[in-house]
Amino acid sequence: MKKRNRAAGWLCILLCLMLLCACDRPGEVFSGFGKDELFRIDKASCSRSEFLVYLTTTQARYEDVYGVEVWNIARDDITLEDNVKDTVLARIAQVKTLCLLAQSKEISLDEAENALAKAAAAEYFGGLSEEALLQMPLEEKDVLAMYQEYALSEKVYQAIVSAINPEISDDEARSVLVQRILFRTYTTDGSGSRVEYSDVLKNDVFDKAADVLQKALAGEDFKELAETYSETDETEISFGKGEEDEALEQAAFRLETGEISAVIETNDGYQIIKCLSTFDREQTANNKAVLLEKRRREAFVGEYEAFSETLSAKLNEKLFDEIAPSHEKRIQVPDFYDVYDRYFSEAFGKTK
Repeated sequence: MKKRNRAAGWLCILLCLMLLCACDRPGEVFSGFGKDELFRIDKASCSRSEFLVYLTTTQARYEDVYGVEVWNIARDDITLEDNVKDTVLARIAQVKTLCLLAQSKEISLDEAENALAKAAAAEYFGGLSEEALLQMPLEEKDVLAMYQEYALSEKVYQAIVSAINPEISDDEARSVLVQRILFRTYTTDGSGSRVEYSDVLKNDVFDKAADVLQKALAGEDFKELAETYSETDETEISFGKGEEDEALEQAAFRLETGEISAVIETNDGYQIIKCLSTFDREQTANNKAVLLEKRRREAFVGEYEAFSETLSAKLNEKLFDEIAPSHEKRIQVPDFYDVYDRYFSEAFGKTK
């Protein structure tokens, strides 16, 4: 399925679903839903037509890649269709919640951003057929509001994460580069399931590993030994802390450049490694970027969760259950996200 670059920034899907499926907060009373109103989060509301805009785009993306047969997939009595509906519901709920958060922070779209939203809305609405408008009644102003909300949700996300710039040391992000020789202590059966060696076979494998270690310590070329004996094609690897088997990691980070380890017992089998570099500069820089993004998202989740807990929400379950994508004749509509990206791809940077 085609994915957007910003997909990694959309977090807390389960939080949104829990928020929508929860009962009203004690002491608060919701009025009845308006016509075709699907859910409400505080003063924010989502209509059936708005939900269908997101749903039809998502449906088209699945079918373009996997074909219409994809909707026959089910697991644990949950159909893919139900899963997609839940995911779309959660995404819209997050957009609404982030817009409420933006209001609380007094963040709004500027004139240029509103102009981009207006252009996106005009393109999307102009691509809707009469048939599409019959199934999801919309006016251009409705589409404009959707693009404004989507853009505002991204803007507040960027405002939160861009303010977080923790110092990440070279040691914390350090990666080492090693050559390795792996002697597996398991096999696989006909179904691909892992079958562990017996203790006797494991002892034989250890003895073989010990013999190869002696060859390496005696000066035989480690790379050639790896090509001859290793049971993996990946004989040269670079990794940081927390990325590999703990025993392998501890041994690797204790070695100096050029040093060879003892035989190491890992989850995949016995391994011998030779340190090629105690500091892989390029990979360390990449690790810093990954750690920074991780900490920014953790901070976002914390703030988002704390804010969402203050909100009241209600789902029109009857209407939600009635909504289903058409598989016999799909509504042809523009891709909501592609249109958005064409206008906003540069608006909020590349953090997401």
